[in-house]
Amino acid sequence: MKAKQLVLALCLLLFSALSCGAADVLRIGSKRFTESYILAHVLAQTAQGTDKSGNVEVLAGLGNTAIVYAALQAGSIDLYPEYAGTIDQEILKNKTPSSLAAMREQLKPLGLGVDIALGFNDGYALAMQADRAQALGISKLSDLARQPHLRLGLSNEFIGRADGWPGLAKRYGLRQQPTGLDHGLAYEALSAGQTDVIDIYTTDAKIAHLGLRVLQDDGAHFPRYYAVILYRLDVPQRFPAAWAALQGLAGSIDEAAMIDMNAKAELQGKSFELIATEHLQAKTSAVSEPAQTGFWHKLFGPDLLRLTLQHLSLVLTSVGLASVIGLPLALLVAPHARLRGLLLGACGLLQTVPSLALLAALISWVERIGSLPAMLALTLYALLPIMRNTSTGLAEVPAGLKQAGMALGLTPWQSLRLIELPLALPLVLAGVRTATSIAVGTATIAAFIGAGGLGERIVTGLALNDHELLLAGALPAAALALLFEAAFAVLALGLRRRFV
Repeated sequence: MKAKQLVLALCLLLFSALSCGAADVLRIGSKRFTESYILAHVLAQTAQGTDKSGNVEVLAGLGNTAIVYAALQAGSIDLYPEYAGTIDQEILKNKTPSSLAAMREQLKPLGLGVDIALGFNDGYALAMQADRAQALGISKLSDLARQPHLRLGLSNEFIGRADGWPGLAKRYGLRQQPTGLDHGLAYEALSAGQTDVIDIYTTDAKIAHLGLRVLQDDGAHFPRYYAVILYRLDVPQRFPAAWAALQGLAGSIDEAAMIDMNAKAELQGKSFELIATEHLQAKTSAVSEPAQTGFWHKLFGPDLLRLTLQHLSLVLTSVGLASVIGLPLALLVAPHARLRGLLLGACGLLQTVPSLALLAALISWVERIGSLPAMLALTLYALLPIMRNTSTGLAEVPAGLKQAGMALGLTPWQSLRLIELPLALPLVLAGVRTATSIAVGTATIAAFIGAGGLGERIVTGLALNDHELLLAGALPAAALALLFEAAFAVLALGLRRRFV
C-alpha cells in the first residue's frame, strides 16, 4: 500500500499543473448520450450564474452509469443528471419500485443524495422501422417473442443492466441474441437496415424524425425514469449559492422541451452549451444569437485552445515520465541480456492490452477518473519504444570503442557517458519520437474517462453520430502528431551535425 501511495503521490506532483485549484471547483459529470450532455450544461450554466469566478467544470461523456456513478463515489465529480428508475434498479438494486424519499434514505449512508426532479420522464423503450413493424404485425414488446430471428442492436449498457435486456428477455420470453451497438450509431444502423430493433430513450428527437414505431411495454417492465440530480451530500454546504440556483430547476423541463433540446443537437447540429443557453434564456425571455454550426466553426471553435492544451499536457507529461523511468532502467539492464529480455517482454505485453481495458484497470487501481489514470496509461504505452531503442542503441556500440575506452583508463560510468550514450543517442531519440507519436494518438481515448483533450470532440461526435465533429477532433490531433514529427526531425538533424 505504501508503494502504491508513493507512486500516486509522485504522479500527482508531476501532473499538478492540470489540477491546480481543483478543490474549489464544482464538477458536473454526464453520461455519453445527447440528453445527458445537454442536462450537464444546463446544470453548469445555472450554477455558473452564481459563481462569477468561473469555478464550475463540466466533465462530459464519462461513459455509462457504472463509470459516472463510480466517479461520483470517488469524488472525481460532485453531481450529475440521473434517472430515478436507474438509481432505484441499477444502482440500489431494488427489486420493486421505490419512492424518491426511500431512495434518499438508502443513498445517505453512501454519502450521496438525490434531489431536484427536473420535470420529465425519459424511459427506455424498443423501436423499429414503422413499415417493418407493420409488415410483421409487431406493435408491442410481447410480439417480439414470435419473431426470434429479428436482429437486435442494443447499447452495451442496456444489454448489461438489470432493468435492460436481462430483465426484458425474462419478462417477455425473448430468445434473440442482441448485438452491442453504440447508442449514437443505432439510428443510422436501423435506417440502413443493418438491424431490426434498437433500444431508445423516449425523449430522443429522432423517433418522430425517422417515423419509428415505439413498441408498447404491455408487460409494464420498465419503471419510470424521472430526471433528477444525484449528488454528494457535501455539495449544498460546499457550494450553497450554486445549490440554491440548481433548486430553481425543479420541474422546469417537460418532455416536449427535452425532445426539442435533443432535436437541436441531433438534427440541427447545435452545440450542447448553446442549447443549454437558449433553454435558460427562454425561461427569462432573453434572445440568443443565431447558432454557427458549420464544419469550420466546429474545427476552430472556442474550445480548440483548451482541448489542445489538455492534449499536449497529457502527451508531454506521459512521455516525460516514461523517459524518466525508461531511460535509467534501460541503462541498468543493458549489460544483462536475460534481465533486459524480461523487462522488454513485460513492456511489450503492456502494448497488447486494449486502451480502454487498461484505463478501466487503472481507474480501479487509483480509485478516480480523469487525467491521472489517463496519464498513467499513456506512460505505460510509451515505455516500450523508449526502453527498446535505448537498449538497442547501447548494444550496437562497437566493442572496439568500448575496449579503447577501457585502455584509456575510463571507468564504466565515464565510458557510458562519453562513448556509449553519444553513439546511442540517435536511436534513443527515435524511441522518444515513436513514444510521442503513440501518445498523441492514444490520448484521444482519454476523453472516455473525463481527461479532456481533443478526443472530447471525437467522443461527442460519436455520441451524436456527427462526422464533422469527429473530424474536428481528429484533424487537430493529426496536426499535433505532424508538428511533433517535424520537431524531432529538426532535433535529429541538429544532433547529426553536432556529432558528425
